[in-house]
Amino acid sequence: MFRHALRPLMISAALLVSAHAASAESRLALVIGQSAYKSVPALPNPINDAKAVTQMLTDSGFEVSTASDLSQSQIRDQLSEFAGKVASKGGDSIALVFYAGHGVQIDGENFLVPVDIDPKRESDIPIQAVRLNDVLNTLTSAPSKMRILMLDACRNNPFGEISKSAGGGLALVDTKFGAPNTFLSFSTSPGAVAEDGNGANSPYTAALLAAAKEANIPIEETFKRTRVAVNKATDGRQTPWDSSSLTEDFRFSGSAVPGPKLAATRRTVEEWTRDLKGKPVEAANEIIVADGTDESYEAFAILYAKTPLGILASDWLVRHRRMVAWNDAVVINTAAGYRAFLAKFPDSDLTPTARKLEERLRNRPNLAPVVAGVGAQNVALTCPCNAPAAPPASSPLKKVDAPIKRVDPDPPRRVDRAPPKRVRPVDDDVVVVRRPPPPREVYEPAPGPSIGIGIGIGGGGGYGGNYGGQHRGGGRY
Repeated sequence: MFRHALRPLMISAALLVSAHAASAESRLALVIGQSAYKSVPALPNPINDAKAVTQMLTDSGFEVSTASDLSQSQIRDQLSEFAGKVASKGGDSIALVFYAGHGVQIDGENFLVPVDIDPKRESDIPIQAVRLNDVLNTLTSAPSKMRILMLDACRNNPFGEISKSAGGGLALVDTKFGAPNTFLSFSTSPGAVAEDGNGANSPYTAALLAAAKEANIPIEETFKRTRVAVNKATDGRQTPWDSSSLTEDFRFSGSAVPGPKLAATRRTVEEWTRDLKGKPVEAANEIIVADGTDESYEAFAILYAKTPLGILASDWLVRHRRMVAWNDAVVINTAAGYRAFLAKFPDSDLTPTARKLEERLRNRPNLAPVVAGVGAQNVALTCPCNAPAAPPASSPLKKVDAPIKRVDPDPPRRVDRAPPKRVRPVDDDVVVVRRPPPPREVYEPAPGPSIGIGIGIGGGGGYGGNYGGQHRGGGRY
């Protein structure tokens, strides 16, 4: 009888131990909501979004720091303080940042917008705003096992004349240029604008709140459901996007599955065409939005070309490919790269920026062909001074035995045309020296091409142009 009474207590204790083991990892989050902008109209929902996400993350086991309506210096202070908290927990922690508010791209780089900003020209944005790359670098500087960044920041550019020359939405951000185990989620696809929403929360935040409460699903599935819900709520006008370099499992609710993640298999346009054919347009649209690759979108745009959703999918595909090309040009950052982008996309919202950057870099030396040719071994020396002074140990040169002529550094002078005095008879091809140097080994190239390369590269740190891994809702590359 005592055993029967003890059994419920033992079961409860086991559940508590299991729950404690599941929450053993440290989860920390910083949530920022920017509504009360001073120089542009206020945004109604970011402060509501921040409060709702704070509650959701608290329920998911996060220790949450929340702040709203921050200036530039306050955003930086919050990020610095948050990085200190993450560092204090050690390398087993999960660091998450959620930002709701305005975000803009300038010269291919993304910026979060403080409430006290008042720019008069494009060049004021980098001075008055906060670089997204700085946020990512701050998170990476603190030891952690995973970094998650969620941005509901792709609303329209509200800064008058600046919006006419800067690109729309945010630039593509690629996790392969940053630290591994990083997950980035954006409220809409690169180059597109997100809606603030008519309810208490934005479409993105409302969908995220619902998906994150689903029990025991991986983070990739959470944001897959978020994409589908936002796309449906906006009638296809807005589709969230994410990029992942995660190698471990994470779930907002439930225990992570140990072991490495399996790579998803990429399917061809032909395979998608076969699988989508005959399905109702709404059902097919949900499938391709959940998948988020350009192959699935291309197949859908062909099959349903005359439907409203098919037209939106075609627009998404064109914009997505343009933003991928733009990201490539920004990362390479050469005049030739921007010219190639303009040749392929001569008339877009990025045209003014591409022309400006191409002109700025027109007289800059282009080292890209030299770097690209290193692997192919078909590049000549950039200048004679870069030639190697001596062959390396692994150089494909062979040692040869060749007669060496030694020259007297201070030969005896002839007097009255008298022949120079010789110490002893020697062979004709050898000249007597006063201090014979030690024998030298002479090298000659082995058969085949011999290449010397000199390269000098100077660049900045951080995440570079834009911080694959996998990309969804904007495709996986």
